[in-house]
Amino acid sequence: MAMKLAEALQERADLNRKIEELKTRLDNCVLVQEGEEPAEDPEQLLLELDAAVARLEALMAAINLTNSRARADGTTLTQLIARKDALMVQLSAYRKLVYTAGQSTNRARGTEIRVKALLKASELQKKADQIAKEVRRLDNLLQETNWKTKLIGLE
Repeated sequence: MAMKLAEALQERADLNRKIEELKTRLDNCVLVQEGEEPAEDPEQLLLELDAAVARLEALMAAINLTNSRARADGTTLTQLIARKDALMVQLSAYRKLVYTAGQSTNRARGTEIRVKALLKASELQKKADQIAKEVRRLDNLLQETNWKTKLIGLE
């Protein structure tokens, strides 16, 4: 049975975790005191690391190829991912602006400098909510498509 894109994405995440774990295990056993034995065989760990990296490379190539060819709403998955990522950057900026614009500056005395927001927090929040809604829509579309799309270019 052909692997689905979503399965490849899950395996990629698992491989990334495994590679990080193997790097830590290698760090822990590559140096030992003279006369001592390591807890694990570093040569075996290196073989596992190399195999995991090779599999990760193959998966990443297949995922990228699939994302560039598969379409949802008439757009490639690569374009949808780029749009979602860009919206996440925009959403982060708007949320920070909402927080800043919503701050009230307390003055101890009436003679202190008064600070006022040049942008309305409520309007910024409405825009942030719209962006967040679009991010959710894109994420749901991507998730649905990932489970329906067969992975291209792997076995």
